[in-house]
Amino acid sequence: MILKKPKFWDYGKGNLLAYVLLPLTLPIMLNNFFLNLKKSKKNKKIKLICIGNIYIGGTGKTPAVINLFKILKKLNLNVSIGKKFYKSHIDEIDLLKKESNVIVDKSRKKIIQKAEKDKIDCLIFDDGLQDKTVSYDIQFVCFDSKSWIGNGLLIPSGPLREKLNSLKKYDAVFLKNLNDNIDEKINLIRSYNSNIKIFSTNYEIRNLNKFDTSKNYLIFSGIGNPKSFRGLLEKNKFRIIEEIIFPDHFTYSKKNIDFIKKRSKEINAKIITTEKDYIKISKIDHEDIEFLKVETKIDDEINFLNFIKSKIYD
Repeated sequence: MILKKPKFWDYGKGNLLAYVLLPLTLPIMLNNFFLNLKKSKKNKKIKLICIGNIYIGGTGKTPAVINLFKILKKLNLNVSIGKKFYKSHIDEIDLLKKESNVIVDKSRKKIIQKAEKDKIDCLIFDDGLQDKTVSYDIQFVCFDSKSWIGNGLLIPSGPLREKLNSLKKYDAVFLKNLNDNIDEKINLIRSYNSNIKIFSTNYEIRNLNKFDTSKNYLIFSGIGNPKSFRGLLEKNKFRIIEEIIFPDHFTYSKKNIDFIKKRSKEINAKIITTEKDYIKISKIDHEDIEFLKVETKIDDEINFLNFIKSKIYD
């Protein structure tokens, strides 16, 4: 069963329910402890890169993976994306297939083996920071600065897979949607790892000219961070008069789509969703529904490219 993320996870601090659940974070802490004891050997044939998160969902991970794939292709490298198969993540797999070369398997080790046979130079994993059976050459952690670290607590008290001190193990951070508390967030990251690289990113709408922003819009999504989707639309002056939010990786039915369309007619609004959601509903009914095509933009691309080259060609 796919559930919506609890609202109290994203409070700025813990509340009573979060503290009541604290004893249940112990299994996560123990699991992380034993995982960190595992050692894996570096792969000498392929450079392995992982873009993941320690905050559950909605950090811009998949668009960042696609962007890095395109950057590495420009360096004339043979690149593929590795994606571990989960039935609930078919939407992400289909999106990656539209934009890149993807190797999918239920095991990351098997993905690497397939990449070796294909003589891949660089393999970018979409997710997998917590998989200690793989020794990555570069590890990126993604954050959305608006949701940031939520209440700062581990699952199930909060949205974190690992404590913030895990940042000392990683090489770089993608920080999306930088806001007014930039220095506070950067200082907190650097307090755990003074050498970590921090790259600010933003979403850019690639098909904006397709829309008439003077019209009324109903929006819907089933993603990890629907606030980010709505915020991007509002930033570009869309008139949103209603929003329908489904759980992350939601499996749509014809009944869901019929309801959305019926509601849009009742309020005389056009319908927009995310590209990931559009891919899923395309198998059911996407007539009169548009999607927002977004791309991750790195603010300091020159510095980022130099960092990547230093790791790839070392």
